Amino acid sequence: MTLFVLVTIVALFAIAGLVIDGGGKLRARTHAEGAAHEAARAGGQAIDAGKAIAGDGIAVDRGAAVAAASAYLSDAGLQGSVRVSEDGRTLEVTVYESYDPVFLGGGGWTVTGSGTASLVSGGNA
Repeated sequence: MTLFVLVTIVALFAIAGLVIDGGGKLRARTHAEGAAHEAARAGGQAIDAGKAIAGDGIAVDRGAAVAAASAYLSDAGLQGSVRVSEDGRTLEVTVYESYDPVFLGGGGWTVTGSGTASLVSGGNA
């Protein structure tokens, strides 16, 4: 009976470790995804004010978009990368975050989140 109880307790701790650390990793990934989407949104709002004020239409300043998204990540204390796609129409943000497991060993787990924003230009205002 004692061996059965011991094996059962060890199994329950292993299951609890999987649930707690799996949930922690999922929370970290969800946070990284949310931050990447918010950084992409912040970058996507970088409108070229000079063109808009002059009535030459709405255009996104791609350099300002990258700077705004990078600033968002920096202000949030996150590591990541920001780039404009090859065709110049999409801002792509990737966020890297780590989770240190409580029960399961092996050091920190790295999770990645990504988000995009369309860099759309409009016609004349």
